[in-house]
Amino acid sequence: MNPSLKFLLTLIISLELSFRVSLITNLIVCALALIFLLYKKIKSKDLGAMLFAAGLAAFTVFTSGYWFSDHPNLWYALDIASRVFVYTLTTACLTITTTAEEMARSLEQNLHLPSKFAYGTLAALNIIPKMAAAVKQIRVAGMMRGVYLSFWSPTLYFKAILVALSSADNLAQGMESHGYVEGAPRSTIVEIPLTSKDWLYFLAGVVLVNLGAFLLP
Repeated sequence: MNPSLKFLLTLIISLELSFRVSLITNLIVCALALIFLLYKKIKSKDLGAMLFAAGLAAFTVFTSGYWFSDHPNLWYALDIASRVFVYTLTTACLTITTTAEEMARSLEQNLHLPSKFAYGTLAALNIIPKMAAAVKQIRVAGMMRGVYLSFWSPTLYFKAILVALSSADNLAQGMESHGYVEGAPRSTIVEIPLTSKDWLYFLAGVVLVNLGAFLLP
């Protein structure tokens, strides 16, 4: 499916099940998403860590909605707890099949978001590893001078901000030198198609989720 439609479908599923109490639909969505992730051969370590984190959040939500509620309702508590797994697993289905570059290009081409948004997003994602390396260099340089910069040290983050500002300026100059002009029409190197098949999958998903949310308990 087209990345933009996958994103919209994930968003619609999350919103629909946030406003409707339908535990059965939540469990069906979670089961289908889990099967899809296994079909895509997600790493067992990543899946386990994701389910563990979601389980902790779901347990917290359940206790708040049942044990510490003035009017405890087991069905409602299970429903709001299961929503955590819905959000987690559907988002995982999106991220495991779509790269950041594909998503940015699709949002620009298919949803017609400004090109500066797409290129800015890609630039931010690509600069994260460089920033991590820069932070390590700053800490090593400090230790060579006998200064230990801890994780919460303001000096470390001040120096990292200076590196980020310098990198942002260099990136902007590099984009301009390659002919980038904000608002100007641009050609497309990699096209992200939006076909009738994508729309069919999208509409089918929306219809099935609505039927489940309104018909199932």
